[in-house]
Amino acid sequence: MNIILLSGGSGKRLWPLSNDIRSKQFIKIFKQEDGSYESMVQRVYRQIKKVDSDATVTIATSKTQVSAINNQLGENVGISVEPCRRDTFPAIALATAYLVDVLKVSPEESVVVCPVDPYVEDDYFEALKGLSQQADKGEANLVLMGIEPTYPSEKYGYIIPTSSDATSMVSTFKEKPSKEVAQQYIEQGALWNGGVFAYKLQYVMDIAHRLIDFEDYYDLYSKYDSLKKISFDYAVVENEDKIQVQRFKGQWKDLGTWNTLTEAMEEPVIGSGILNETCSDVHIVNEMDVPVLAMGLHDVVISASPEGILVSDKEQSSYIKPFVEKFQQQVMFAEKSWGSYKVLDVETGSMTIKVTLNAGHSMNYHSHKNRDEVWVVIEGTGRTFVDGMEQKVKTGDVISMAAGCRHTVFADSELKLVEVQIGEDISVDDKQKFELEL
Repeated sequence: MNIILLSGGSGKRLWPLSNDIRSKQFIKIFKQEDGSYESMVQRVYRQIKKVDSDATVTIATSKTQVSAINNQLGENVGISVEPCRRDTFPAIALATAYLVDVLKVSPEESVVVCPVDPYVEDDYFEALKGLSQQADKGEANLVLMGIEPTYPSEKYGYIIPTSSDATSMVSTFKEKPSKEVAQQYIEQGALWNGGVFAYKLQYVMDIAHRLIDFEDYYDLYSKYDSLKKISFDYAVVENEDKIQVQRFKGQWKDLGTWNTLTEAMEEPVIGSGILNETCSDVHIVNEMDVPVLAMGLHDVVISASPEGILVSDKEQSSYIKPFVEKFQQQVMFAEKSWGSYKVLDVETGSMTIKVTLNAGHSMNYHSHKNRDEVWVVIEGTGRTFVDGMEQKVKTGDVISMAAGCRHTVFADSELKLVEVQIGEDISVDDKQKFELEL
């Protein structure tokens, strides 16, 4: 089975745990049997591999999310990188070309496209296999998953099938309606449109070549920033007559807000927090090293991270986005392919960061024009390279790098550093990368 997972989103609705780099699918909030936590993308990837260990998984995403994906899923997962955001049709066309031209998947094979962050059980992925198999038959050019609605939702579009069969041709689509209209759709046998569909690779390749002048994946990638912003629905679905829908009756939740996310949490407190006995339906998610105490609260979510603190009525938390968009804020925490960092302090002329490198990983070999840096090793062992000179480092060692000098660090074990940046113009853009010749 070939699967394209669409990984986008700005992360505004789950602030302060998410941001432009760390979208909601990377928040580790689901408890596993060993007591550790996994994120939405880790959960979905694990479930796919459980149902089909040979599945080819490609994640279509922006450049800002690549490091987090590699951090959480490893280096072997397929990634179709969007150089910039151009809506879902260009993203799906690029990922389709990646499968055909880079991974050399036959254009006659089918692929399933779905969001990276649904909260579902294993039967959902069995249904994806069925979707792919139905697309293989060629009875329709597109095969959609139609989710049996559990209530008249205003958040989803609706699919109107021609019959009540498990697999049916599609009569029409309806945009997100009012609650009253949604109830009418459901009475007509309508299904939620969860944005899940399957097609043969050649089908979308043909449409992409018709709408875009390009030769192959590499050419399409080079022209990506000039492509028209258009959704897959407008570019493809609205112009296609041969569409089928398969019904899905299992659990399916879109955990896009704090209200829905807390419904899926197995415990009321993640991190350091206490609820007294007078609280009801209160959840705390705390990534800070200080405790949170809640008393006498009802239907409230409290979330704390280096980005900020949210205290909200759960229903009102759905309306967080316009308020968060007003914040002009530096990213305070991010996962990278080599580990993670957390900003500890920001002053005029300096910034202090805690850096954690995973064993066997390293930063890029790089330099900065406008700042000096000092590393203090607080845990673990590794090797630094400063202007080509190798030095073994351990807990307590201090390494100084003047502006302009090239440097990196390799972690032999998990390695934790405190990095102090000193300069008048500290910026994430002040970085030049080099090849390290060993």
